[in-house]
Amino acid sequence: MQNNRRKIEDRFELNQLYAIWLREFKVFLREKSRLIASTFTPLLWLFVLGGGLGSSMPTTFHNSDIGYQKFIFPGIIVMSVIFSSIFFGSYIIWDKKFDFLKSVMIAPIRRSTIFLGKTFGGMTTSLIQAFILFGIGIIIGIDYDLYSTVSFIVIVLLLSFALTSLGLAIGSFIESLEGFQLIVSFVAFPLYFFSGALFSLNNVPSWLSILSNINPATYAVEALRYSLLGIHEKNTFEINIGILFIYSILFGIIGILSFKRMKSI
Repeated sequence: MQNNRRKIEDRFELNQLYAIWLREFKVFLREKSRLIASTFTPLLWLFVLGGGLGSSMPTTFHNSDIGYQKFIFPGIIVMSVIFSSIFFGSYIIWDKKFDFLKSVMIAPIRRSTIFLGKTFGGMTTSLIQAFILFGIGIIIGIDYDLYSTVSFIVIVLLLSFALTSLGLAIGSFIESLEGFQLIVSFVAFPLYFFSGALFSLNNVPSWLSILSNINPATYAVEALRYSLLGIHEKNTFEINIGILFIYSILFGIIGILSFKRMKSI
């Protein structure tokens, strides 16, 4: 009897999780301008910066037979994930303004389930946007195989889970969109510029090396460079994935705790 009750509760919990994820996914599908805008900026960086700056660099880069445009391509994917994931926290503020969050909070549902449903929604949108850029890689001459594709999915999901959790945690404490955008800008841009997305971290100053070592995006860039381009920098692929997993757990815990303390009004 008790086992049957537990199964019913678990199934109910999964249905709640699915409902929240589906709602976030449908919101994303209805905002086509959001998909276009979030894809255009990374493409601008890839072709304008990568093509323009790359034209003044040698045809070989980072001791490999690739150009600068290919070298920054993994960083451009990480750029898309960073901004789409962290800014996903702004939807918490919209939910507060339109009282959707209040109606969810008073329902018989755990706040951890609400958090995970929204996080999975953010991960889904980030993965879709990243896959669009992944397809662009064929145009610039990157060859994919099963290993690189599976590695790409794992890396994007881990980074997206960590940063979506961080964005939702920030959004849970802020009441205005203006305040959220201001604070998140101070988080997102350093995450991107200190990740080594646009340059190699092998010979950087010590202060920049320290900042990059505590930056979760750094390990995503390194892992993607290895899986997509075969470039090995500071850490092995396994170490990068392991550190990304630790950041995902850490930020996930922070996000759940933030949701438990969040006020819906």
